[in-house]
Amino acid sequence: MNITLTDISKSYGTKLLFDSVNAVFNAGNRYGLTGPNGAGKSTLLKIMMAEETATSGMVSTPDRVGKLRQDIEAFRDDRVLDVVIMGNPRLWKVMQERDRLYEEEMTDEVGMRLGELEEVIVEEDGYSADSEAEMLLAGMGIPEEHYEQKMGEIPSDIQFKVLMCQALFGDPQALLLDEPTNHLDLDSIRWLEEFLHNYNGVLIVISHDRHFLNAITTHIADIDYDTIIAYPGNYDDMVFQKTSMRDQAIREAKSKEKKVAQLKEFIAKFGAGTRASQVQSRKREMEKLQPQELKKSNIERPYIRFIPSEKEPGKLILKAEVLCKSYDSEQVIKSCSLEVHKGDKIGIIGPNGLGKSTLVKMLAGHLQPDSGQVELGHQVQVAYFPQTHQDIVDKNTNLNAFEWLKSRREGVYDQDVRSVMGKMLFGGDEAFKAVKTLPGGETARLIIAEMMLIDHNTLILDEPNNHLDLEAVSALAWGLDEYKGTVIVVSHDRDLIETVAKKLIIFTEKGIEFYEGPYSEYLERKAEV
Repeated sequence: MNITLTDISKSYGTKLLFDSVNAVFNAGNRYGLTGPNGAGKSTLLKIMMAEETATSGMVSTPDRVGKLRQDIEAFRDDRVLDVVIMGNPRLWKVMQERDRLYEEEMTDEVGMRLGELEEVIVEEDGYSADSEAEMLLAGMGIPEEHYEQKMGEIPSDIQFKVLMCQALFGDPQALLLDEPTNHLDLDSIRWLEEFLHNYNGVLIVISHDRHFLNAITTHIADIDYDTIIAYPGNYDDMVFQKTSMRDQAIREAKSKEKKVAQLKEFIAKFGAGTRASQVQSRKREMEKLQPQELKKSNIERPYIRFIPSEKEPGKLILKAEVLCKSYDSEQVIKSCSLEVHKGDKIGIIGPNGLGKSTLVKMLAGHLQPDSGQVELGHQVQVAYFPQTHQDIVDKNTNLNAFEWLKSRREGVYDQDVRSVMGKMLFGGDEAFKAVKTLPGGETARLIIAEMMLIDHNTLILDEPNNHLDLEAVSALAWGLDEYKGTVIVVSHDRDLIETVAKKLIIFTEKGIEFYEGPYSEYLERKAEV
């Protein structure tokens, strides 16, 4: 079964996201839905999920659609296994009715209804539902002791993994996944990739993880020019095709302009002479050649370049000794000691909830350890990108983006502020948006602009890619790789870690490990064990 969009339009006030879109997403294909932040990707997916209505048009979907939900609070009182089985609404509904009828007095009518329900349960493969749910939970790396617990009793990152299993449950004919890797660790992402490669329905996925999109997609559906343009291949294939087509259109437009100029010159020279018929012919030709205005493409990549300050640090950037940190009764960091040396490019990886953010907050001086200490080396200047943007950007401020950025460096010139804002795609009036109104992606770009403006020789970043679009993540990876200072970055984005990190700090259930080498080499060594 396919997903078909017929004349779909969507607008908010005067802002048009897409206009009269017609598209067919075919079973057996895996589509990446792309476009910059604000292009309408999530809105379109919600329209397909019937969670939002289009301004006009129709959507046709198969009967069984797996949807990745984000509302974990709605399931807090439900058993984990049950939440997964809810991914098949028809099965869950009849199982609920069956259990309710078994508590009633057994009559002929109840018996007949139970027989009907049992037939549906057999049709939906309900007697293997628990085992299928357990298989999915195990694949996501969820410990078995959580299966019988209520959702509200387990960590939030595991709850999101359960909702991922819910979307995959019951052999859906279509899968609609919005940022499925956001709450997944690297092992879970690799398992999901393998699962999706074996999936035979129609898959539509939104992701800012370039590696994930390249690994799983057979087609890209790109929102651009107020419509959807389908490209065969993965994300990198799409970018190549799109830029090639754009370059060809620009060349053709320039060729037309040149030809029109020659025709105008002929008409001006002979318009009043005896070559009237030739002049009229040139005028008709010129009308046909009038170049159409090229619409602006949505592929925009920021220019991210971090320049270290003139203050040269010593060989030792920072030293952490026997760091310990607990929240309530749970110890998150236990006796962690490490040294970071000048020029190190360190990636911090591992499952959520094990203390990665806690560690980098302490290293950046934004959180005090319960015991132990962090010492910065001589003339070390740290710039910090927090996972929670509000740790740096006060959303209650009345400042606009330009004013906020200017306040971050004393004595900075206006043109320098506008320069870094332009590089981060805050052009024209965009630079004067109120900080409190900025969405996650724009706030992330504002923090990166600050890091480009202030003095530093060490960068510490905690999940900087979470709210950035694909091109911004690629630009960030390039900027960090080219940086002549020291970098510590926490991320689940494999392209970012592989591009930047030359050393790894790995958080595991057994503790913290250190690896002297890039991520790809670490994976090879891990596979050999």
